[in-house]
Amino acid sequence: MIPIQNLYYLLCYAWNRLPEQEVLLSTTATAFHRPLELLARVLTTGTRRLLRRGLENTYAEREQELPELRGRLLLTDTLSRDLLRRGRAVCRFDELGPATPFNQLLLGALTQLSTVRSLPAPLRQELRALRRRFPADLAPTPLSTLTLRRVRRLRLPGTEAFLLNVLELIHHCALPEAATTGRTRFRDFRRDERLMAQLFEAFVRNFYRLEQRHFRVLSETIQWQAQAATAEALALLPAMITDTSLESPARKIILDTKYYAAALRPRYDQQKLISPHLYQLYAYLQNQPALPGQQLGGILLYPAATQAVDVRYTLGGHSVRVVTLDLNQPWPSIAAALLALIA
Repeated sequence: MIPIQNLYYLLCYAWNRLPEQEVLLSTTATAFHRPLELLARVLTTGTRRLLRRGLENTYAEREQELPELRGRLLLTDTLSRDLLRRGRAVCRFDELGPATPFNQLLLGALTQLSTVRSLPAPLRQELRALRRRFPADLAPTPLSTLTLRRVRRLRLPGTEAFLLNVLELIHHCALPEAATTGRTRFRDFRRDERLMAQLFEAFVRNFYRLEQRHFRVLSETIQWQAQAATAEALALLPAMITDTSLESPARKIILDTKYYAAALRPRYDQQKLISPHLYQLYAYLQNQPALPGQQLGGILLYPAATQAVDVRYTLGGHSVRVVTLDLNQPWPSIAAALLALIA
């Protein structure tokens, strides 16, 4: 597993949100032995802020037996229950309240985490205390792929959007226990190489979007500089989509992130660069038309887990750098190293 000293920073930038000072103070003061502890702490801090501000309200349709008319009278239901003789009726009406899909999902996550035995007892108590601050009639919604997808479609703002990312990561780590207790155990998401590769790529791209102003930062599709007899044949070529492109009038950098424990591989008793990664970056550079006067170069960026690498080449007339970034160091050093890469 690739060591990461400042996981909270990585997640914040991957989710395109600067770290919040309140969470930083609580996370730096506590040693988190498992990522779930960090996620639970971030969730409690964000939930506390939401409750201080006041939960978002929305209109929800309700159906209820009432002693007076409200909204729309459901005549069939009222007559079938013989309610008119008792001065009552079944009505359907809209009521403003906190029963939003996000609030219900957040309450469901707090309820689930408050019973997780691997979390420290004080943190579980804090989760239960937060849960009791929600309205008593608010029904929790369990975390699931379907419920998360429904809430994601709402395009939540600010803190809610950040906490939804936390909820998705918690759900991603949840595994049912083999027993019939219905309890859940959690795996360490840092061992999921595919997920961490996505987070590392988004972290690097969003760091440059937020922390520098010299380059325009984007992910782009590069068109093959190719010809074929038919358009159908050209359509068979695979897409070339950059992880991160940094562009200014004088310079363009195609930066490809690779979440591998090592930037080198043994081959015939020698250490070599990983050839598919180098071929991919070379193809990007060869098919990327540069503007007049614009210098084009490429960077292959790996996390430094087993060895540090920093080598430079000129390939096809373009500068290429293969370099590792040590994530197991204080955040100021990580930020300085990232900015130095594009200096």
